[in-house]
Amino acid sequence: MMAGAGEAVRTLFRAGVRVVLEAWPALKIAVENGFGGVHSQEKAEWLESAVEDYFICNADLELDEVEDFLEELMTNEFDTIVEDGSLPQVSQQLQTMFHHFQRGDGAALKEMASHITQRKCRATALKTARETNEDEDDADSVEEMEVTATNDVAALQPETSDSNSQTIKEEDIVEDGWTIVRRKK
Repeated sequence: MMAGAGEAVRTLFRAGVRVVLEAWPALKIAVENGFGGVHSQEKAEWLESAVEDYFICNADLELDEVEDFLEELMTNEFDTIVEDGSLPQVSQQLQTMFHHFQRGDGAALKEMASHITQRKCRATALKTARETNEDEDDADSVEEMEVTATNDVAALQPETSDSNSQTIKEEDIVEDGWTIVRRKK
């Protein structure tokens, strides 16, 4: 492999590491919620280079070693214990990318990164669709509550047409929503 080609593949590996880590929900949540402090975003960017360097400096890593490394970084840098079962998946993706890098297979790196990005985009689209549906459901509930409230107000208005009808005074409305009904004398 020529020096220029090797650098191009390393750039693809670096980009692949970034894609894998950006798609990792545990890291995304930790960054969005500031679990790493005020510099959470910078730590996430540093994490990308730390993972890349870890693979470059340790050519024959086992899957459990990668998991342990990621787990330690998440604990130390983001005060986060990852218990969602994603560590093995993320470790496997990174290890597979590193094997493509070692073989100089830039096309496989591009394809894998593209596949992860597409999955991430689909997941984001599904999440957005769910949130939109929930917002619509909330709007329906508000409308129903408004209708109910309107009906309650109408029920509280005294009827004046019948002299024997029941009237409701403001002091007759009790806290729990009950109304004391008294007959006119």
